[in-house]
Amino acid sequence: MVDIFDEVTEELHHDRAVALAKRYGGYLLAACVLVLAGVGAQQVWQSRQAARADQAATQYLALTQTADQQDAGISADQATQTAKALVQFAATAPEGYKVLAKLRAAGLYADSGHGGEAISLWNQVSGDAKADGSLRDLATLLWAEAQAGHAPDDQVLGRIQPLTAQGNAYHALAREVQALVYLHQGKPDLAKALLQQLSTDPSAPDGVRNRAQGLLASLNG
Repeated sequence: MVDIFDEVTEELHHDRAVALAKRYGGYLLAACVLVLAGVGAQQVWQSRQAARADQAATQYLALTQTADQQDAGISADQATQTAKALVQFAATAPEGYKVLAKLRAAGLYADSGHGGEAISLWNQVSGDAKADGSLRDLATLLWAEAQAGHAPDDQVLGRIQPLTAQGNAYHALAREVQALVYLHQGKPDLAKALLQQLSTDPSAPDGVRNRAQGLLASLNG
């Protein structure tokens, strides 16, 4: 009896499968075609993105080659022209290269005496939600270093504060800026406390520790 029920059940399953295939077979086939088309489109998109990234890398390196080779020897006019070209490149570049180009252009503008253009670019990068977090922090740090003693002290301190956390890659440099702003505010005790921390911070760059020690010695007379 069990065998008969099993056979009947199998027949019912078979009949239902056939009926479903007849009823929905066209839809299933269309779905399969769409899936395959989607996979193909994804592969084409990835290939185009890779080609675009390669092209952007080549363009970026070509634009910065002269500045990198000459380094400090680049003239102010050359720096300015390279910065302008990088900004133009950034307008259509993929996100990663767009941010790198703006940061490089800002540095060149700053070096050639165009502080306003540099500050504008640093603000653009720091406010770009699509940019990598570490690059946004770097833009904020560079802005703060340039604006310390020029922009309102509270504004500089407010923007630099998140970077002073111990886990931040730029915490030592951010605290150095913080100490300089405290000095500008006429708060030497707060500045000395930070400089003392920096002078013995093993995670701080050597340059930061050395500057902190020198500034402490100068403040302590």
